[in-house]
Amino acid sequence: MRIVQVMTPRGVYAAVVESRDQLRLIDFPGGTYALARAAIAEGVTLAEFIASRRCHELLDYKQALDKRLLLPPVTHPDPAHCLVTGTGLTHLGSADTRSAMHAHTDESELTDSMRMFKLGVEGGKPQAERVGAQPEWFYKGDGSIVVAPERPFEVPAFAEDAGEEPELVGVYLNGPDGTPYRLGYAVGNEFSDHVTERANYLWLAHSKLRPCSFGPELLIGELPTYLEGESRIVREGKVMWCKPFLTGEANMAHSLANLEHHHFKYAQFRLPGDLHVHYFGTATLSFADGVEVRDGDRFEIELPTLGRALCNPVRFAPRSNDTPVRVHSL
Repeated sequence: MRIVQVMTPRGVYAAVVESRDQLRLIDFPGGTYALARAAIAEGVTLAEFIASRRCHELLDYKQALDKRLLLPPVTHPDPAHCLVTGTGLTHLGSADTRSAMHAHTDESELTDSMRMFKLGVEGGKPQAERVGAQPEWFYKGDGSIVVAPERPFEVPAFAEDAGEEPELVGVYLNGPDGTPYRLGYAVGNEFSDHVTERANYLWLAHSKLRPCSFGPELLIGELPTYLEGESRIVREGKVMWCKPFLTGEANMAHSLANLEHHHFKYAQFRLPGDLHVHYFGTATLSFADGVEVRDGDRFEIELPTLGRALCNPVRFAPRSNDTPVRVHSL
């Protein structure tokens, strides 16, 4: 089952993807967040709860996209209670990357990044009931930085780069007792500043504080272990860069369960009612091929198993002065 979240004249509602052309509204106000909370309260799965609330009202999927009525597939009523995070160096990557790692026999020759990658390869998929190696982790922002499908990424004036990152996303809601519930998976564009990151790896945190997007659909249920998608950049109506990408556990150094454990082991990430949007990493970037994204370019990221492609144009902010800070004496 795949669902979307759409703005209607009556407010925000979730809808089941019936086909590429049609959406079936779910008769429950408040969207996916409200649905998930109700399902947890009743002790049933999200899919079971949705099945009992389907209605006869159908919506035109393309029309909803064209009119920009689609929201991210899950949103929190208060964006401050949505935490957007991610893990890096999680995917096996290209053969070149692996060859570069295996070419080093002296541990002292490895960079910090390669040591982290090696830890994941060797211990990211532990046996049952064991904890594996912890991954690189980063913070992107709260729910206010999530951009809806078809809406533009705003590139801040201070940015050095505006690069896509095609990724698998996990979405979680903490229950009343703090237990995290995985709602489903979506395709995501994590969007980062790779020039800043390349200049000094300690600037990774700065490079990640950018907008992002996920959706338009949320897959509810089991995720295949092998996923193949395509990442594209369209410029002036023509595809100027295109590359396949792989994700899913078969293409990762870490298991999803291990990544989830190392995120939710922190008590502050288990606050009741909070929503978590977590990016699981990638191994494919246009930046690695020397592409420089321009104002007006359009990102298209597609994982067919997860439904329609996620599309977002890019808009560069004009240069401006620094944000002033006012100091009040007490």
